[in-house]
Amino acid sequence: MWARAAEAALAREPGHPRSEEQSIASTIVESRLGPVRQTYSGTKEFPPLTKAYTELSQVVRESGLLVRTPVFYSVVAGAIVLGFAGCVTAFILLGDSWFQLIVAAVLGILFTQVAFLAHEAAHRQIFASGPANDRLGLLIGNGIVGMSRSWWASKHTRHHANPNRVDKDPDIEIDTISFLDVDAAKARGVQRWITQRQGYLFFPLLAFEGINLYVLAFRHLFSRGEVKGRWGEIALLTLRHALFIAPIFIFLPVGLAFAFFGVSVAVFGIYMGASFAPNHKGMPIIEPGAKLDFFSKQVRTSRNVSGGWWATWLMGGLNYQIEHHLFPNMPRPHLSKARAIVREQCATLDVPYVETTLFQSYGIVIAYLNRVGLAARDPFDCPLTSPTRQLNVE
Repeated sequence: MWARAAEAALAREPGHPRSEEQSIASTIVESRLGPVRQTYSGTKEFPPLTKAYTELSQVVRESGLLVRTPVFYSVVAGAIVLGFAGCVTAFILLGDSWFQLIVAAVLGILFTQVAFLAHEAAHRQIFASGPANDRLGLLIGNGIVGMSRSWWASKHTRHHANPNRVDKDPDIEIDTISFLDVDAAKARGVQRWITQRQGYLFFPLLAFEGINLYVLAFRHLFSRGEVKGRWGEIALLTLRHALFIAPIFIFLPVGLAFAFFGVSVAVFGIYMGASFAPNHKGMPIIEPGAKLDFFSKQVRTSRNVSGGWWATWLMGGLNYQIEHHLFPNMPRPHLSKARAIVREQCATLDVPYVETTLFQSYGIVIAYLNRVGLAARDPFDCPLTSPTRQLNVE
């Protein structure tokens, strides 16, 4: 439904240019002779732009948009603390009641809001001092959210350096979901069944993403590779899970306790995934050997979500993904102001600036994942039985 609505809306918009989503460089065409093929973008499609980022960066810096905003982050932190205090109070007062699941859902939302702050601390957006941001990220990332700061920092740094680039961006590596046709074609058994329907299953699967993030944190910290501050992170994670899980099973019946834990983790996973998914999925996939300039690489692979202040609150500033990728250390309140400057630069250089509504972005993501999932079909299926030979977003 979202996929059809997104395509129809884009097609109906008067004078709307053929955007990145519509011509998606990762368009998948169903072959009559075998698995579908996914095309990648490179230097030929996106020729280098000299000095594009240098000029933009100078304007942004002179506009004061990289200056830290301690008051804003103090207000956000205060609101989150009040939210947690309210949840603790409600948990105590409600006792053995299924209304506790509302508290669990609110906790899932609050954990995600803290994760946004941990993400910003990792990018050094909150404090001017790097070590201060690192300490905050460790404290709230491990100690409150339950994620490994070192795991996240390594993965996210690689993503920012090469968004949507094959063999470089860990965010498009296969997990349960396949983001590339070559990965989808390798799926077997239950994985194959999921891959064939992965667009429609994407949001239901996000309910398990919270648990997955917890598991990945401990797996990373107990791996044989070098991890700086390994035991400090393990101690914080252990303390966090003990303080969160123990009261649930001590004060609630076992059935309700499991339900409480499940709801909080599911809401956390869905909220996290729904906030990060619209940003790059369905945008051009960059071929391994492409040599793209920084400006083109970041703008052409990113998508903004419209909505203004409410979208910024809901998504922790991730709605301004283009500006965030161009200026990773820019504080959240300044991203909207940077948007006008970046749009003007894109118009001058004739570089598409992609921005959709939140629901349109979800439709694009679902449609893209379903097209990739076609690669998991049986390559010996008779092509004449396929109702759709070519699957493009027109």
